[in-house]
Amino acid sequence: MAPKRRAETMEENRAKLIAAGRRAFAASGFAAASMDDLTAAVGLTRGALYHSFGDKAGLLAAVVAQVDGEMAARAERAAATAKTDWDRLLVEAEAYIEMALDPEVRRIVLLDGPAFLGDPSTWPSQNACLDGTKQTVAKLIANGVMRRVDVEAASRLLSGAAFNAALWVAASETPDLVLPKALAAFRLMAEGFLVDRG
Repeated sequence: MAPKRRAETMEENRAKLIAAGRRAFAASGFAAASMDDLTAAVGLTRGALYHSFGDKAGLLAAVVAQVDGEMAARAERAAATAKTDWDRLLVEAEAYIEMALDPEVRRIVLLDGPAFLGDPSTWPSQNACLDGTKQTVAKLIANGVMRRVDVEAASRLLSGAAFNAALWVAASETPDLVLPKALAAFRLMAEGFLVDRG
């Protein structure tokens, strides 16, 4: 097989496995998902999974990255109509928290991701979100909207609070009741960074 065709086939197999993993993890959860079943569903073998991802956890990491990236894009779209940078920051974070009600997001990113991949602050997808938050926070401080505070510290606290609020909603037995509490507390905490206009 020509090298170019081989690379294309590997990429196609990788995409098939991510799609199959995503379906299986959303339906059954990571622990219960069968590698044999999910590979067979797309006409591949365990060997293809091992070759592309190393192991089942590697596949989960790829699925989490895909779903988390989509979450970030959804949050950005939700914030696109906000009139100010401050409003955009809040709307993006709140949209991210609200996605904890989405069953796929809940299971894959918020429940299984931390349980099987460890600290979310080490995930590339979470660090990409953090970088965006840092840029916005730096701009808000420079424009006198936010208090003078270390940009990285403020960004990590805001991002971490949004993620942890989403975790709380996802893990709750009554997520619809917990969500408004999480959103209200997040907004109140975030507003503590604002410059006092009084």
